[in-house]
Amino acid sequence: MEWFEALILGLVQGLTEFLPVSSSGHLAIGKALLGVEPSGDLVFEVTVHAATVLATIVVFRKQIWKLLCGLFKFKYNDETDYIAKLCVSMIPVFVVGMFFKDKVEAAFSSMLVVGICLLVTAILLTLSDWLSGRVQAAVKESRNGISFWQALVVGVGQACAVLPGLSRSGTTISSGLLCGVKRENMAQFSFLMVLVPILGETFLDLVGGDMIASSTGVLPLMIGFVAAFFSGLFACRVMIALVRKAQLKWFGLYCALVGLAVLIFLA
Repeated sequence: MEWFEALILGLVQGLTEFLPVSSSGHLAIGKALLGVEPSGDLVFEVTVHAATVLATIVVFRKQIWKLLCGLFKFKYNDETDYIAKLCVSMIPVFVVGMFFKDKVEAAFSSMLVVGICLLVTAILLTLSDWLSGRVQAAVKESRNGISFWQALVVGVGQACAVLPGLSRSGTTISSGLLCGVKRENMAQFSFLMVLVPILGETFLDLVGGDMIASSTGVLPLMIGFVAAFFSGLFACRVMIALVRKAQLKWFGLYCALVGLAVLIFLA
């Protein structure tokens, strides 16, 4: 991978991470259009995801600090309850990372998978727009706006979204809306629940030597990280409000069009 390719892909990652359009799917499409050969590992993907996670920490630093302060009061308060639900949401993706990592890596080389998963994302976004109001009226709101069972359902959505083309934010927000969580509560939960899994994967890659051994190269990884971080900062600040308020069906329409284009021209 050349440095300018890493720059473009890093920008793509940062700008698409916070919209329900699948940053991983757009990375795969970007690689295909640029002619970047699959590296056989997910080190570049993990690196640029870590950059957007760092951008998330910067943007949500006040909320994260409040959660940590509440946690270290060593009593069951709203902050402890919220962190416990975040931990529950991480269980499914931990299972996938432990037992299905090789299969997930193989999926990143298949544009057919990307196209199909983008269409699935489109369906989920459209359904959540149509049905969320009815479901919310039937489900009693829980403490912090989300219950433990809803957090687990959202976690299953995040675990499925490791596939390229299946938007993580789109899948988690849609899953939450379809089981009765309000959009204003789901947006923040969706962005915070990814922090530990991505940072943990990055740490394991560093400790295990995968970063150095990756065929991508250190310089493209660094350039991709910086590009994803700064574009992610911009996207996070500007677009989170859009995700909270905009109708998700329009993002679904975009995903459907891109998914069809991928199946027709790239698969």
